[in-house]
Amino acid sequence: MIANCAVYERGRRRDGELSLEHAGSAAREEGAFVWLGLVTPSAQELDAIAREFDLHELAVEDAVKAHQRPKVEAYDETLFVVVKTARYVDPEEVIEIGELLLFVNPGFVITVRHGHGELSPVRERIERRPDLLRHGPGMVLYAILDHVVDGYEAAAEGVEVDIQEVERQVFSEDRDSPAERIYKLERELVDFQAAVTPLAASVDEILRGHFEVVPEDLLEYYRDVHDHLRRAAGRIHGFRELLGNALQANLTQVSVRQNEDMRKISAWVAILAVPTMIAGVYGMNFEHMPELEWEFGYPAVLAVIALACLLLYRRFKRAGWL
Repeated sequence: MIANCAVYERGRRRDGELSLEHAGSAAREEGAFVWLGLVTPSAQELDAIAREFDLHELAVEDAVKAHQRPKVEAYDETLFVVVKTARYVDPEEVIEIGELLLFVNPGFVITVRHGHGELSPVRERIERRPDLLRHGPGMVLYAILDHVVDGYEAAAEGVEVDIQEVERQVFSEDRDSPAERIYKLERELVDFQAAVTPLAASVDEILRGHFEVVPEDLLEYYRDVHDHLRRAAGRIHGFRELLGNALQANLTQVSVRQNEDMRKISAWVAILAVPTMIAGVYGMNFEHMPELEWEFGYPAVLAVIALACLLLYRRFKRAGWL
């Protein structure tokens, strides 16, 4: 359950391992805070941590159930932040959505992870910057948000490559229809957009909220995250429009190809109708028919059939039907 647990003081990690039993008391020390990372805890495990850190029961309930939309809620001095993580999986062309639930207090940061969203890179990066870590839990929250948004941009890059391939496939000479692929990418983008767009509103709420855990001198960092989120949301909206246009173009291409096929079929039916008609006339077996006794009747009829078919073929060819 516990991925990592450490005490930070004056921007540096305190030496030694920290047990859960001592984490609560360390969080109440002046000038220090605890960063506790949890992975898919059970209800009983999270209840024990909630009692140790005095977490609100409604926020704890959300953290256990997960499947929350991105949001920011304030419970006294503690901010409860829900963040969706995103990771592009190739070649499946899938965006995996994970969930991070953060309890941010002047004395502690508790991260609860469901699904993917490893935070060890964030911890390692910020521990190399004691000048930033000195700002406390507010800077940790920024570092996590920045890491998540970087994941959004990486996922968007993967989707952009797929959309470029779809556009080439739509206008290629191949007759394979990429409609199923387009619908699948559109479904992935719907989930992706549901993760990104609400988070932008949540970060904006942090910027305007004047929360104690986020001091004024950190707001410029959050504004940078907010700008990146807006850019990511704009890219996703653009991707959905491109996929919609690609689907429409694909349907148009299919319709054009079907029309071409019908014209070809109609042309060949018209050509074959000539020998069918002539053969039908001479197959009626009446006793008195023209040219029945003529020596050159048979080759003449074949010549007429061949000439008529040739003339029809040239006519349809010039008209672009063949």
